[in-house]
Amino acid sequence: MKMKDEERQLRRQRLMDNKAYQAMQWLTRYMDCYYLDALIGGIPGWGDTIALASVMPFIYFSLKVIKSIPLTLAVLNNALRDVLLGMIPFFVGDIIDIFHRANTKNLAMIQGFVDGDEAVIKLVNQRAWQSAFVLILLLLLIALMIWLLISFGSYLYSLLASFV
Repeated sequence: MKMKDEERQLRRQRLMDNKAYQAMQWLTRYMDCYYLDALIGGIPGWGDTIALASVMPFIYFSLKVIKSIPLTLAVLNNALRDVLLGMIPFFVGDIIDIFHRANTKNLAMIQGFVDGDEAVIKLVNQRAWQSAFVLILLLLLIALMIWLLISFGSYLYSLLASFV
């Protein structure tokens, strides 16, 4: 039993020493704790793209290091949900970003896998199909939101152009 605990501790330490893991901790600290996600979200069009790019270390770590497809689906689910919420116009999405904290949720799930937390692993594995379905739905909603924002922008442009 003691040998198994030592092996688990060594594995945990190796995972925590991984550069991607350290990047995840840094991103979580700055994007969620210091609200950089909400501030970046204020840049129209680019803010959510930058926020989505910040999830890459989480995806890499869950897929390549931990090698868990259900965990990767859950990470993507949280990230795309964060992007969709952040796309809500008139700074409403940016305010929601302050409270949603997708990176914190993703790091907690990954930490549960690293620590061997049976409850977290079981929950993520049970929700794998749900995560896959929600992932497809979120991608469709994000495409719809982009279309709506472009249409609204075009309408505003034509409205302003008619006054000039």
